[in-house]
Amino acid sequence: MREGPVIACLDLEGVLVPEIWIGVAERSGVDDLRLTTRDIPDYDELMTRRLQILDEHGLGMPDVQAVIATLEPLPGAAAFLDWLRERLQVVILSDTFYPFAKPLMKQLGWPTIFCHSLDVDANGRITAYRLRQPDQKRKAVQAFHGLEFRTIAAGDSYNDTTMLAEADAGILFCPPDNVVREFPQFPVTNDYDALRAEFERAMATLG
Repeated sequence: MREGPVIACLDLEGVLVPEIWIGVAERSGVDDLRLTTRDIPDYDELMTRRLQILDEHGLGMPDVQAVIATLEPLPGAAAFLDWLRERLQVVILSDTFYPFAKPLMKQLGWPTIFCHSLDVDANGRITAYRLRQPDQKRKAVQAFHGLEFRTIAAGDSYNDTTMLAEADAGILFCPPDNVVREFPQFPVTNDYDALRAEFERAMATLG
């Protein structure tokens, strides 16, 4: 394969680490917090609903951070990330938030991540979320193309599909059946061995 400027763009939750909000739901007993971008395509709708639910149940940043402190990368994720970083430059494009991501990035060896910000008051209440920009995953891939990088992207949810479509090659990783049905154009992988194989196939094609 010809050496060349290729960037791997990875989603975070569901690809490298567990879903944070599902962890919050399990710890708090608030089942409505189980909804993720695997269920609701509109991210603004999803986050508005999450903040409302947190307020209704008196939950704030300390409660979410307590859950994150118990999380570890998915089994095999760190080894996959190490394998990928030996071959390509890697950027994580996530719709999580920097205060949520930081402990997980430490466990993964501090990869580059582009995500969003939160407003938190003195009592730990999450008062607002601030998107770095709407549809930031797709726009990041567009920007990489503008810098003459080629891209291979992997994700699992509705909010990853515009990124996958914009990339030179897009791969679904452990997606729910509804996403597979609605986006049959993307190859589906269900473990890291299969994901490695798809990356190798894409790299060979781009090379």
